[in-house]
Amino acid sequence: MSEVRSVAQRGDLFGERVREHCAGRPNRRLDVLVAGCAHDEPLVLDHVETRATGVDENHPAIRRVVAERADLVAWSLGDLRSAPLPPRGFDVIQLSFLLERVKHAELVFDRLLLALRPGGLVLVRVRDRRSAYGLLDRITPSWLRRLLWRALVPPGTPGPLPKVYEPLASSDGLHAFCLSRGLMITDDERGTSGPARSRRLGAAAVALMSHLTHNRYPASHDEITMVIRKPQHHFARLI
Repeated sequence: MSEVRSVAQRGDLFGERVREHCAGRPNRRLDVLVAGCAHDEPLVLDHVETRATGVDENHPAIRRVVAERADLVAWSLGDLRSAPLPPRGFDVIQLSFLLERVKHAELVFDRLLLALRPGGLVLVRVRDRRSAYGLLDRITPSWLRRLLWRALVPPGTPGPLPKVYEPLASSDGLHAFCLSRGLMITDDERGTSGPARSRRLGAAAVALMSHLTHNRYPASHDEITMVIRKPQHHFARLI
């Protein structure tokens, strides 16, 4: 059963899983792909050399943020279905708030998985389309999102970014995707980090949406956090 964790606890979860992954490969560099690099910073682990590469959609708000990052050895922005990624070139993929804002999300995810080495990890954070926050984000007109952005969102947050919310941006969608591709979900949790919820007006709007839907779209969380492992064994279906 999933549980709701704080942002710090989710960071600890990711760090713990990556440390376990690195335990059997001492003195080897960890290659990390930060997909959605307008958001999360790469994991920094003691005594582990990490090399982080970024990839994201080509959006003005994203470009401004990524251009100022010094923690990425390289980055590229554009159509993620054809991103220039080396096959099996990464040990870990940080998939950060990307799947809910791109079209053809399954194709994008498949493309990223081609760059993941066998036995590698995907650290997923995605806004849940089945939450009250996700529903509110989907139905709010684009002009109103732009108007409210500065009032509701902490300074420095890139956006407002596109809202797509294909079925993959949900627990059922992610579980079905992983099952069809032979991926193993090792952790599945819920969290709350929606930027608008840091303001009283945003939190009230989320609570109202939950009430109007009779809690079919709950306000208890807005984020899905998962750790997904790509099969290691030789006879696993190639992705």
